[in-house]
Amino acid sequence: MNRNGVILAGLIGHGIGGSLTPALHEAEGKAHGIDYRYHPVDTALSAIAAQSLSQRVTEAEGKGYAGLNITHPHKVEVCSLMDHISPQAKRVGAVNTIQFRNGERIGHNTDVTGFASAFRADMADVAKDRVLMLGAGGAGAAVAEALMMSGVRNLMIYDKAVPRAQDLAHRTALRYPQCKVTSSISLSDADFLVADGVVNATPIGMDGHPGIAVDPGLLDPGMWVADIVYFPLETLLLQHAKALGCRTMNGSGMAIHQAAEAFTLITGRQANAARMATCFDGLIKSRNSRPKALKE
Repeated sequence: MNRNGVILAGLIGHGIGGSLTPALHEAEGKAHGIDYRYHPVDTALSAIAAQSLSQRVTEAEGKGYAGLNITHPHKVEVCSLMDHISPQAKRVGAVNTIQFRNGERIGHNTDVTGFASAFRADMADVAKDRVLMLGAGGAGAAVAEALMMSGVRNLMIYDKAVPRAQDLAHRTALRYPQCKVTSSISLSDADFLVADGVVNATPIGMDGHPGIAVDPGLLDPGMWVADIVYFPLETLLLQHAKALGCRTMNGSGMAIHQAAEAFTLITGRQANAARMATCFDGLIKSRNSRPKALKE
C-alpha cells in the first residue's frame, strides 16, 4: 500500500491491449472495499519497449506497487530479477506474479493452479493418458506441470524452438519419473492419432498474435482440445475443433483462477473466484456487444 492508502499493481506483457485482467482485478478490489488500481504496461508500445524488463520492474517497485503480474514473453526472464522464488515457480522455471514485500521481490506462478483448477472443473472426466502440448515457454512450463498434476501419463511437448521443448521435457520428466515426457521436432498425423487431447499453450490465436497453433487437418473428432488464450474467447483452433465435434476448453477458467490467486498474493485479501468468474463473463459480454470499430 502506498503512502496515500492506495494498493497499486500492474501487468507487464507484450500486446496486452485486449487483456481483461486490469478490470477483473479492480472489480475484485472494489468488492473488498479497497482502493486498488491495476495498470497495464504493454511492451508492444514503443515508449515502453525502450525500457528493459529490469527497468520496468524496478520502476513499479519504486512507485510503491504491491505487486505485478507478468505475461508473455517475460515469465522466464523475470525469474532472474527475483530475490526469492516460490517452490512452484522454481519447479517450472517461470514467474507470473511478483510480490513486493519489505524491500524484496518474491516470485510466484499462479498459472499452474490456474490451469489445473480450470481443467479439473471442465475436463475432469476426459481421457488423459496421452496428451500433446504446443508451446514450451513460460506458460507451457506451467501447463505441463498442471497436466502432470492432473494425471497425464504420457506428455509430448512441441515448440518451434526445439531446444526449449527438449529442455522442458527433460525437466518435467525428472519431476515425474513414473511418467513418459518427450519432445517432438515436428508434428505429424501419427502424433495426433495417439493423442487423447491437445493443449495450446502458445499465444497464437490471441489478439495481437493471429493465426492458428496447429493445422486443423491434424485434429480428430475423438480428441479434446484446450487453449489457454482467452481473448478472443474462441480462437480459430477452438472453432475448428468444435466444428469437428471435439470437446473443447477455452482459456477463461485459467485466466480467472490464476487472477484470483494473484489478487490474494498481491493484496493480502482472499479473492472470491466465483465472483471473479461472474465479473469475467460480464466483461466478455460487454466487449462482444461493442461495435466492431470500437473493439479494434
